[in-house]
Amino acid sequence: MSHQSDLIASDIDAYLNEHENKDLLRFLTCGSVDDGKSTLIGRLLHDSKMIYEDQLATLEADSTTSGTTGEEVDLALLMDGLKAEREQGITIDVAYRYFSTAKRKFIIADTPGHEQYTRNMVTGASTCQLAIILVDARHGVITQTKRHSFIASLLGIRNVVVAINKMDLVDYGEARFHEICDEYREFAKDLGQIDPYFLPMSALLGDNVVDKGTNLDWFEGPTLMEHLEIVDVEAGVDIENFRMPVQMVSRPNLDFRGFAGTVASGTIRPGDAVVSLPSGVASTVDRIVTYDGDLDVAGPGRSVTITLNDEIDVSRGDVLVKAESQPLRAHDLEAMVVWMAEAELEQGREYLLQSTNGLSNAKVSAIRHRVDVNTMAEEQTGSLGLNDIAQVAISSDRELLFDAYGSNRHTGSFILVDKLSNATVAAGMIKGVASMWDRAPGATLIRQISEITDSERSIRFGQQPCTVLLTGLSSAGKSTIATALERELFDRGKVSIRLDGQNIRMGISRDLGFSAQERSENLRRVSEVARLSNNQGIMAIAALVAPNNEVRARAKELIGEERYLEVFVDTPIEVCRQRDPEGLYDAADRGDIPQFPGVSATYERPDDADLRLDTSVQSVDECVSEILRALGDRGFLRG
Repeated sequence: MSHQSDLIASDIDAYLNEHENKDLLRFLTCGSVDDGKSTLIGRLLHDSKMIYEDQLATLEADSTTSGTTGEEVDLALLMDGLKAEREQGITIDVAYRYFSTAKRKFIIADTPGHEQYTRNMVTGASTCQLAIILVDARHGVITQTKRHSFIASLLGIRNVVVAINKMDLVDYGEARFHEICDEYREFAKDLGQIDPYFLPMSALLGDNVVDKGTNLDWFEGPTLMEHLEIVDVEAGVDIENFRMPVQMVSRPNLDFRGFAGTVASGTIRPGDAVVSLPSGVASTVDRIVTYDGDLDVAGPGRSVTITLNDEIDVSRGDVLVKAESQPLRAHDLEAMVVWMAEAELEQGREYLLQSTNGLSNAKVSAIRHRVDVNTMAEEQTGSLGLNDIAQVAISSDRELLFDAYGSNRHTGSFILVDKLSNATVAAGMIKGVASMWDRAPGATLIRQISEITDSERSIRFGQQPCTVLLTGLSSAGKSTIATALERELFDRGKVSIRLDGQNIRMGISRDLGFSAQERSENLRRVSEVARLSNNQGIMAIAALVAPNNEVRARAKELIGEERYLEVFVDTPIEVCRQRDPEGLYDAADRGDIPQFPGVSATYERPDDADLRLDTSVQSVDECVSEILRALGDRGFLRG
């Protein structure tokens, strides 16, 4: 329902134009049973004059038979439309209401408070930009408060109003209000919310809902309606990375071929270069077509039809992006899921995965942990039941295009669908590419044990096996040092294998690119080869950029700290640039090489490397001597 405006009578076109150009806020109310969610929405609509007279008359009549407020009109009945809801005095399904004020349009989702209807709350919250979490002033922060706050955070809702309701039942006590605020802050400090707005109110009596009232004079902040009209819901919206999933190919005649969809993030203009994924074919934007005419620019949330200057193959389920900011691509991903089915999750069972780029067959390959929403503790489990929230690993039969949910709710979400019943069994929020470091081997595999002992190998080779990881920027001198070290060890009669980053990428890692995830996987593969070599009594020398501290720590853990020597080739980047034989730094400066460590991506300097070398002041022989000294001190060069 829209607010009353003088323009309706005097200039209807001006009124419609004004109404059309207001921004839209989608918000939900959540909290425990009887915290007053439906009453709050009823009060919002009633005090804003957003209820038609016939609705009000029906409400007054229903209040005499189903109401819980005595002789007063029970405003909660405006939202609780199901017969079962009115009989029990609770909300079961998600109820939606639309209204507008002079400043903004609103869609409200009234979600259920019972734990058994958590899945309904997830459904209502999935498209919302703001959450009103009601807290009963008598009870404070309880389990459902925590559950709904966690789910709101999980679903990317960063704007939160903590509405401390029923202040009339605690004599409008300011001390009680601040006590609950402190309790909630302590619980929610790690949820990633934008400073929750705390608001004392009485939804039943109307204090601080639309009007200030006279009972909360000590509170100086805006009322709920005032806050809803001014809150910045665009905070955190991604306007840099363009994504538009194609929903339809529009071909009304032989002279027009456009690709219709809603811009999920970023902006697009005629003349911009775009890439269609997964094919990777590039073109430039010719027109941005809408019902009201062509646009010079389109941003997040805008439904448009884009025409291209080239006749390339683009189909429903493809995603248009800009070449310089492409999404992640993988068959395996890490995600948080809310299990929404009565039947338990079956690991390894095949489900349908529906995401922005279509359907695929997928299975939950591992349950990392289940979250106890009361304590935020991570629990180990082998199954998930109704309303459980967990981090899982998911494997798909085709490559998925996605972003992390935290940066893009549209391309970072999915649902799992049961193939037999066609029922939605889970809602998922993607965290990123699944780490192969954590992937368990097949249950039927059995490690084969060698009959040759470590001491026999040590006597034969005259050495103790270890892995030397040389890490540093491109052109720092890692490969040169590794080659010289290999020569020196060979001349001493030692047995080693050299795992050079470029050689690895020409063989076992030729399927990998240079994203952070792919660099991580490259080091994992090298570490597995190094470990196998060490198990055979052979020294391994690995020379890779390996820019991430956490990933290098995983390599150390996999190989074994007792067999691992990390060497940081700490050559200044200016020297690396001067040496650069392939012109990689210049290409990275031009933007031709994305995610290049030291230029367009971060190289994390090791804080705890076993050895630090600088080839700008040390010769190759000096560097090799220092490594040999370290190997000798650790006992690796003795038989």
